[in-house]
Amino acid sequence: MNVSTPARIAVLVSGGGTNLQALIDAQKSGKLHSGKIVLVVSGVKGAYALTRAEQNGIPTRTLTKKSCGGQSGFEQKLQEVLQENAIDLIILAGFMNILSGEFTAKWPRRILNVHPALIPSFCGKGFYGLHVHEAALAYGVKVTGATVHYVNEIPDGGEIILQKAVAVKPGDTPETLQRRVMEQAEWKLLPRAAEIVSREIAKGI
Repeated sequence: MNVSTPARIAVLVSGGGTNLQALIDAQKSGKLHSGKIVLVVSGVKGAYALTRAEQNGIPTRTLTKKSCGGQSGFEQKLQEVLQENAIDLIILAGFMNILSGEFTAKWPRRILNVHPALIPSFCGKGFYGLHVHEAALAYGVKVTGATVHYVNEIPDGGEIILQKAVAVKPGDTPETLQRRVMEQAEWKLLPRAAEIVSREIAKGI
């Protein structure tokens, strides 16, 4: 261990949790050692990401907008859960809820997100999941990729931490392109960025 007290990480999820798995694998291999995943929060009941967390002994919580009475109630409850668990860093890994400026202002440079394109291309409102790759293919770009950035009040508008380019190949479908971007960029960048920011937190930067 390079640090005596690793940063406490909460990962927010909504779906299958492949990016969560990449973080868990990085933690097991020692690539992510300045931070530790201590909580996984899902905005969707029954998301498979919760199963991944449980299989690796990570505590989980499910908070839905519906159960919390809307966005404001959801964010209030989320803040309580994060404080209860003494969280230092939030990582959005396929988390489908857009967080308000009021919430993100409480966590300056302490929320990370991975976006499946090279920001500022194909980002912002409406660009998520397969929609991003559909747009990239429709535009005819030859290179796409992934970006890890800090989260602020503007969707996909925070400062960029890391980017990695991925080639678009002839005959690509949104699904094949999505898979390549995940394998070649997202699953590598997110753990790397998590380590960079966790190290800063652990050092008190």
